[in-house]
Amino acid sequence: MRATPVVRHLLLALVLALLAGPVAVAAPTPALAAPGADDEGGTKKLRDALDAAARGYLDAQHRLDASTKRQAQLAAELREVETRLGTLTAEAGVVAARSYRMGRLGPVMALLNSGSAEDLLDRAAELELMAQRDDRSLGALAEARIEAARAKQAIDDEVSEQRRQVAVMAKKKQDAERALATVGGRSSGGFVSTSSALAKPAPRNSDGSWPSESCSVDDPTTSGCITPRTLHAYQQARAAGFTRYTSCHRNGGEGEHPKGRACDFSAAAGGFEDRSATGGDRAYGDRLAAYFIKNAGRLGVLYVIWYRQIWLPGTGWKSYSGGGSPAADHTNHVHLSMY
Repeated sequence: MRATPVVRHLLLALVLALLAGPVAVAAPTPALAAPGADDEGGTKKLRDALDAAARGYLDAQHRLDASTKRQAQLAAELREVETRLGTLTAEAGVVAARSYRMGRLGPVMALLNSGSAEDLLDRAAELELMAQRDDRSLGALAEARIEAARAKQAIDDEVSEQRRQVAVMAKKKQDAERALATVGGRSSGGFVSTSSALAKPAPRNSDGSWPSESCSVDDPTTSGCITPRTLHAYQQARAAGFTRYTSCHRNGGEGEHPKGRACDFSAAAGGFEDRSATGGDRAYGDRLAAYFIKNAGRLGVLYVIWYRQIWLPGTGWKSYSGGGSPAADHTNHVHLSMY
């Protein structure tokens, strides 16, 4: 059976290719799709528990910091009042001594001993001025004592508030550790670097708390939306040199992605790969995770997951097993959740 012209053409092309040398095979292109909603790892119960624990801890920490600041201000005010009290107490001593002397002579006798009408008027005016000055001194002393008592009580109240918030923080830490116990939860070395760049702080409220934000700005990594604080963290990471493929908003599923409060940062340069990062890709993820931890307070980081470990405020780095796949165990991407 003779080969058809088409077959002969294909055979000729194959021979020419073999004579030219080994056939080049294109390297597979890594998938750019973000980990699916079901591949993120953990359960809804776990994510809700971690979210509540981390947010509760940060809220209590803010209230503790605010109370500590108020206590310092009150202590400064108390020192000022006590200094004023010392001066006023000395003035009151002078008033008491003068009252003692005048009590023996008496205003009437002082007036009767005046030598003339003019002297009488001068003595009367002097007595009136002395009485007014004494009244002011004694009134200021009484007010200062009340003010000092109020400042001391306010300081005591702030100390009590701090004790309450410390207890809340301890409780939230226990909640997080209890939830993490189901997926590892052991203390780990984590990813920390003192050489990580400092991020520009995200905007806070006048009292130092984080403003409530919704999914209100365009996500530069998808067609969805993210919060302004998430966008700020993404931009700061890129400014620090972490420019590999990233995906933030995700439709459907649970967790922070649909709310615009989370981003996944690919460890591989070309996108999310269905394998654990190694070599330079692993080092890139290590550096990125360390960057977010160093700047957690500046950016408003809620938690970070990378390479079978999770960081939360209060607990630090803990071991984390999401389910076995590179996406669920976060060995191919760094997960960032924002307050």
